[in-house]
Amino acid sequence: MGRRAPLVPALLMPALGLLVAAHSVDEPRSADGVRFTDITDSSGIHFRHTSAPEKKYIVESMSGGVALFDYDNDGCLDIYLTNSLTVQTAGDPKSSPSALYRGHCDGTFTDVTRGSGLEYPGWAMGVVAADFDGDGYEDLYVTCFGHNHLYHNNGNGTFTDVTERAGVDDPRWSTGAAFGDYDRDGALDLFVANYVDFRLSDLPAFGKGKFCIYQGVPVQCGPRGLPGAGDSLFHNKADGTFTDVSQKAGVSDPEHRYGLGAVWTDVDGDGWPDLYVANDTGPNYFYHNNRNGTFSELGYPTGVAVNEDGQPQGSMGIAVGDYLHTGLFAFFVTNFSQEYHILYRHDAPLIFTDASFQAGTARVPGVWVGWGTAFFDYDNDGWVDLMAVSGHVYPQLANYAQRILLFHNQHDGTFSEVAAESGEALMIPRVSRGAAFGDIDNDGDVDVVVENLDGKPTLLRNDGGNRNRWITLKLIGRGLNRDAIGARVRVVADSLVQWDEVRAGGSYLSSNDLRLHFGLAARDRVDLIEIHWPDGQIESIRSVASDQFLTIVQGRGIVQRTPPRKSGSSRTDQVLKPGSGARTW
Repeated sequence: MGRRAPLVPALLMPALGLLVAAHSVDEPRSADGVRFTDITDSSGIHFRHTSAPEKKYIVESMSGGVALFDYDNDGCLDIYLTNSLTVQTAGDPKSSPSALYRGHCDGTFTDVTRGSGLEYPGWAMGVVAADFDGDGYEDLYVTCFGHNHLYHNNGNGTFTDVTERAGVDDPRWSTGAAFGDYDRDGALDLFVANYVDFRLSDLPAFGKGKFCIYQGVPVQCGPRGLPGAGDSLFHNKADGTFTDVSQKAGVSDPEHRYGLGAVWTDVDGDGWPDLYVANDTGPNYFYHNNRNGTFSELGYPTGVAVNEDGQPQGSMGIAVGDYLHTGLFAFFVTNFSQEYHILYRHDAPLIFTDASFQAGTARVPGVWVGWGTAFFDYDNDGWVDLMAVSGHVYPQLANYAQRILLFHNQHDGTFSEVAAESGEALMIPRVSRGAAFGDIDNDGDVDVVVENLDGKPTLLRNDGGNRNRWITLKLIGRGLNRDAIGARVRVVADSLVQWDEVRAGGSYLSSNDLRLHFGLAARDRVDLIEIHWPDGQIESIRSVASDQFLTIVQGRGIVQRTPPRKSGSSRTDQVLKPGSGARTW
């Protein structure tokens, strides 16, 4: 395919920024009445994350990824929760099983782990879901301290570990992973970030040394003072196997920074996915796609490597979203204690500005250690909001457990932190890590699943967000990229214009619902849905009623319309069947 023109010309950016407030004249400015309710105990989920309570080693304090995905194509989101081991139990991978829960579209789940093939990945860290072979079923890639696992979805409720055959193992300490078609050949490639070159045979002494004391308290060592591990990029050969192209592509991390978060996104709108990597205590990477199989690292020139003072931070999770309605996606990065979570405003195709204090996201009193995060429109007012889950890494400190941060978009480039107004469940201190976002009960608003260290997860049901109107899109692409990863979508409803993109990766070690959800405020109709498919085709759908789930197949338009679940109902009536070409492994 030839180069696609940028979706938003650079010269229009200043004007678009000035018009942000004008778009919101008739929009609600408040999220009054929207609450998040902890439904974990009634959900049927009995999983408990395992970790050493003292956290004497850094490898015991970083895990906790979660995936929201529809493994059986019934239209209801399912949950995969990763589990970890400890230094003492590292030789017994069956001591801490991970778990797969089948969703029923009503906020309840059934444990289907046994016999699924997903129970014992080892010392699991994170997970990303995507259909890597185009057979119509979402697969899982699980990152670990040790060998990683690519689990092929067999389409019958079971998964097969095809890591060795596929050639995507990375025996280092892997963390964030993301699928994306970087060379636009129609097959999903896989990037894997790695953290510290940590070895059980050479354990650092707890509380001993320059990098093992925090505020005068002896703590675990690292990551400073420990060697980094490098990163990996695996090219999909479209035959069920991959090739390691990390060095050839220029993304191998020769400086050995401490990689945690990773996400593919088309930053400059040229139709080619770029790669952003959050590094702990070091400058973040922004790899610009050169459209020839290689990347140029432009973190500093674009403004997304460090904070406004030129200082690197302890970056963990990544959110991507168009919070200004300019058609350009901003980055939000969660960071370590005594720093601040960075909001990189996207001012032009390859120019970002640290707008954290201006936007208000850096002004929340308290000392936060942030992890899973996302832009999502929790009140369906048409403007994406922000959530960041929190929790320290040192149980020796008094503020080890921390509450969730929720930022409401004020429609003028600023955010207001409203967790205290949005339900008691957000104010309970926890030691959280991964967070995945999606509509688990199919009622028209976005819910959140949070994995916490040393205990049960938290299922946060959104109550009241669907009082405003909305539309949710499931895209099915051509060829091997059936999930349409990388597709960009413009939704127009009167004066409200929104952009989003299908991504497999992001947050912290977690995987969000691949469906795209758009709040519409009081608008009962969408005038235009414009889809920029990954292969460059642009498809338009006009005049669609709000408050429904749409399944859109490339070249065929809307093939299924599903209303929201009504109270008391459960599974959807129709099951989406995969197309031909399913593979047997």
